[in-house]
Amino acid sequence: MAIRQVLRMGHPTLLQVAQPVTEFNTAVLDALIADMFDTMAEYQGVGLAAPQIGVSLRIIIFGFERNARYPEAEPVPTTVLINPDIEYPVAEQQEGWEGCLSVPGMRGLVPRYTQIRYRGVDQAGTLIDRSVNGFHARVVQHEVDHLDGILYPQRVEDMTQFGFIEELGLRGGA
Repeated sequence: MAIRQVLRMGHPTLLQVAQPVTEFNTAVLDALIADMFDTMAEYQGVGLAAPQIGVSLRIIIFGFERNARYPEAEPVPTTVLINPDIEYPVAEQQEGWEGCLSVPGMRGLVPRYTQIRYRGVDQAGTLIDRSVNGFHARVVQHEVDHLDGILYPQRVEDMTQFGFIEELGLRGGA
């Protein structure tokens, strides 16, 4: 379909709480999701939220087999998740390096819950209900944050662990 411009940190749309999707299985929704996948692929992302391309709706996509930006991450199934809700069955959190297409060239050490249960629907309105852990859980939490107007630097607890990839001595691209 089309590769969209990814909004960068500082754009007001990224700070808004996105609106729920109310109509499913439409040509407009399908086209938006196709554009999101094209955009995510172009920028080698592992996930993308609709607000990142200027659409303030509660839609995220994610998934990959292998990703150059996160070479050691386990595969995550390709998913369209609309109007997501997350539960945290355990209090345990773990820090991990995160990047974002809206914060290019940078990484930060972010604490996230190690296990989550997420629910939502796909573009046809079919229920999705999964319990996941590891990188999969991290990706979903990161993308859902976008729907609530939160960017990962806001979650970094130690700002000495936030910076440009090269200066931090990390692998992976923007």
